[in-house]
Amino acid sequence: MRSLLLSSIAALQALVVGLPQPQPLSIPLMKKSTFKIADGYVDPTSIRAHISSIEAKLQRGAAAFERNALFSRPPTKHAGVLGSEPLVINNANNSWYGIIKVGTPPQAFSVEFDTGSSDLFLPGPSCGASCSGHKLYNPDSSSSSEALGKAFKLKYGDNSTVTGNQYKDTVSLAGFKATAQTLGVASNTTGFSKDKPDGLIGMGLRSNSVFDADSVFETLVAQKAVPEPVFAFKLASSGSELRVGGVNSALYEGGFTYTPVTQKGFWQISGDAIKINGKEIVTGFSAVVDTGTSAILGNFTYVSQLYAAINATEVDKGLYALPCNAMPNVTITLGGKSFPLSAETLNMGPTDSSGKMCFGGIVGYDLGDIHSGQWQWILGDVFMRNVYTAFDVGQCRIGFAELA
Repeated sequence: MRSLLLSSIAALQALVVGLPQPQPLSIPLMKKSTFKIADGYVDPTSIRAHISSIEAKLQRGAAAFERNALFSRPPTKHAGVLGSEPLVINNANNSWYGIIKVGTPPQAFSVEFDTGSSDLFLPGPSCGASCSGHKLYNPDSSSSSEALGKAFKLKYGDNSTVTGNQYKDTVSLAGFKATAQTLGVASNTTGFSKDKPDGLIGMGLRSNSVFDADSVFETLVAQKAVPEPVFAFKLASSGSELRVGGVNSALYEGGFTYTPVTQKGFWQISGDAIKINGKEIVTGFSAVVDTGTSAILGNFTYVSQLYAAINATEVDKGLYALPCNAMPNVTITLGGKSFPLSAETLNMGPTDSSGKMCFGGIVGYDLGDIHSGQWQWILGDVFMRNVYTAFDVGQCRIGFAELA
């Protein structure tokens, strides 16, 4: 009897091994436009508006962190098949967007992938003219939706707002399904332009959730739907993607340099140094890694010290201009490894139609201290376009590798 049972188990194992295995999927990351106006130069007003929006987002997340401080989830074991999604950059609100599917039957929506926030929202059927040009998510058309009886309101620094009600539904990210996922369904928006994606999906941590709910990726991890508790970004002028459930070894070379999350609110880490033309200007800093921020944002004092080293001109508070053909060599050291910024990514575009002077991609801001973190920097796209970045939810760390 025992030998028969063992034979049956062996036969079953052989059958499973012989089955075709699912292949990784891909979400492209896309971007639609730029800070440049019709004449081809950069409008500082649009940069300022973007920074104000980022400040409001981070303040909102910090407030949610304080409220949700008692909620934490231990790491869980995982299973599944690796998937990835190509992404495109939307420069109008300086965000990387791709496609997710929501509901039963599933419907596709374009969403911004934002590591600086934690919640998912989509425009709803009662949104009216304020959501014109966007695909609407209707909970009544999904057999897996459930109303939670909770309202929400999100406000941004450019004075745009999103209000609506919370639901649960199935959300598919790179082919992985998160069931009973909390999401916001917008009934009204202000300042929600047609050139933005349909909605936003936060890739942050529950502790920063305005909804006090797991992010989509955390739900996938908790439901053991992904092979590893890791997602990774490549952000570039072409071939950008979000990898879900692991990393894409074809997109980086060498090993990862990992830095632990220092405070489990934002994806916040400690950095070693920032150099400009070989001169070390900043040491021992704290930073948030954020796909939703276009530039590198730094404390006004530190940013002025960086640009003073190369005699750059401050043309607006925190915005500096320098010759377009003479971008400095900037390196950011994390976990003991220095990562250089390319001239292309550091150059935000010309200050006027002459094309001689350009805005530097490191911009000064003054958000103040957030809870007890005292972080002074936001490492946005200007940095992330130079590295392959892995966000490890299981070990609460971020890894950086050189692009292949």
